[in-house]
Amino acid sequence: MGQRTLSDRERRYLALFEDVTGATGRDCVVSDDDGDGDGGDDDGRVLLVVKPGEMGQAIGPGGQNVRQLEEKLGADVKLVEDADTAADFVANALAPAAVYNVTISETDDGVVAYAEVDDADRGVAIGADGRNIDEARRLARRHFDVDDIQLT
Repeated sequence: MGQRTLSDRERRYLALFEDVTGATGRDCVVSDDDGDGDGGDDDGRVLLVVKPGEMGQAIGPGGQNVRQLEEKLGADVKLVEDADTAADFVANALAPAAVYNVTISETDDGVVAYAEVDDADRGVAIGADGRNIDEARRLARRHFDVDDIQLT
């Protein structure tokens, strides 16, 4: 498993997530690097890894838990369902893009996850300025020591 250290802020956010949703949080990463180098959270997003089987509870009816959490945090929230395998985790991290298959391979550059994504969803998987795939890579590294994710 990858290295997971939570800051005080991330621990607080994880506790708030559990209080608001009643679901079990497994990890929290504050992704506030908006690329301008100021360390501010202009485009901050909170990534929360949810215990398998608890995604519906975490989202809440009509998404109300996520909206309430976003209000309290003052940031966008992205939920990712945890998984037992690296391949399943990568597919979950790329959601809502339709991922057909993920193959994990050891290469000279480390462990690479090759994700087969529907052509219509490539933009969703990548996200604005590569944000979604970068966050998926960060989480996959933390949870499964996956060094890279490539879309096929």
